[in-house]
Amino acid sequence: MTWVESLQKAIDYIEEHLLEELSMETIAKQAHSSAFHFQRTFSLLTDVSVGEYIRRRRLTLAAQELSRSNEKIIDLAYKYGYDTPEAFSKAFRRQHGVSPSGVRKYTGKLTFYHRLIIQVSLKGAEPMQYKIVDHEGFQVVGMKQEFSCLNGENMIGISKMWGEVNQNGTSNQLVSLNNGILKGLLGVCVDKSKEKSNALDYWIAVAHKGEAVEGFEVLEIPASKWAIFEVHGPMPEAMQNRWKQIISEWFPTSGYQHAGTPDLEVYTGPDVTSPDYYSEIWIPIK
Repeated sequence: MTWVESLQKAIDYIEEHLLEELSMETIAKQAHSSAFHFQRTFSLLTDVSVGEYIRRRRLTLAAQELSRSNEKIIDLAYKYGYDTPEAFSKAFRRQHGVSPSGVRKYTGKLTFYHRLIIQVSLKGAEPMQYKIVDHEGFQVVGMKQEFSCLNGENMIGISKMWGEVNQNGTSNQLVSLNNGILKGLLGVCVDKSKEKSNALDYWIAVAHKGEAVEGFEVLEIPASKWAIFEVHGPMPEAMQNRWKQIISEWFPTSGYQHAGTPDLEVYTGPDVTSPDYYSEIWIPIK
């Protein structure tokens, strides 16, 4: 089964069980993926979280049913996963701009989100510079925080974490410890979903040889085959755009799969807003 087929199978599973209680682990299993990697791939390709997609689709079906039937609103609220009619009405109005009770006499437009169909577009307009290398394991030192992948909480938390590290001087401390094989600050994503549902550890770290350093933790990066992608341009847009291109264009056609060990983002200098800023994405592959 190809990467695209696996992802589409997971989306089909969501649609077939849309009115049931859905767990991220079960959805991701349909794509032969961890919950962490599935959620990241989904949000990069669609610009919406898995949870938000499910919410939009349920409210789309609820609007259709409201406009075509005399079903009680309280019954529809429970049917589409809401504990109270008030919660249902609030979410419904946010999506459609009208209350559930107003739909049957409403003459304006409702907001409908259609079922997703995944397609691969081989554009080739913006080339990706990358290389495949085998590399021995190495050690990084830094600080970590645990984040939930649900509803994009990790993206908000990671951005805040970088802001704090840059403001309190921790990033300068780490740079002074950078004597390992990779030069620059590292953002390291560690999938923890096998140990804790929907969780990841995010590290801000540097490659370091030697003993552990007081105030920082140590993470061993295993020997891996890496796909290393060049990133040119200011943060965070350039990094986000390259990730999206890797997920949507490179992985579906490369013949490689993610190896399941930590990803690395390598930031090579302090001026991340420069239009000429250079960074890298290191992805372990198999």
